[in-house]
Amino acid sequence: MNAPGIRVLFVCMGNICRSPTAEGVFRHLVKARGLAERIQADSAGTHDYHLGDPPDPRTRAAALRRGYDLSPLRARQVDRTDFAAFDYVLAMDAVNLATLERLRPRASRTRVQLLLEFAPGCGLREVPDPYYGGEQEFEVVLDLVEQGCRGLLDRLEAQLPPSQA
Repeated sequence: MNAPGIRVLFVCMGNICRSPTAEGVFRHLVKARGLAERIQADSAGTHDYHLGDPPDPRTRAAALRRGYDLSPLRARQVDRTDFAAFDYVLAMDAVNLATLERLRPRASRTRVQLLLEFAPGCGLREVPDPYYGGEQEFEVVLDLVEQGCRGLLDRLEAQLPPSQA
């Protein structure tokens, strides 16, 4: 791990819908719990379709309606160095999880798993891709991402040593 604390990377296909949503939601929750100095987040895509682009306008609008500002985020592609930089690399679906496992260096100790493993009560394993859907699909993504991020943060907070403050 390159930075103090715990580092989390959220990954979807293009890094313009699901993973920036997760990054924004997670950062918001982390900040609200006063843990921004101890837990950091980023997002990336498994493909290079949208490098440098902001999140999809529908993603930004849905997030903003719930108080999450995704406008500063820009798409980037995941690479092998991310497995040294992050403690957790969390995929939105099984296809992206398989891609991450192929990219992952053998010696990596990074935990690679699905985000919704942290939301067992939601009844789903994967966050559906809303890109070709309507406004309602973006709201469903937000519901699932919020559940996964809350469960993840609960788990990570329990792992942190007591603050020295």
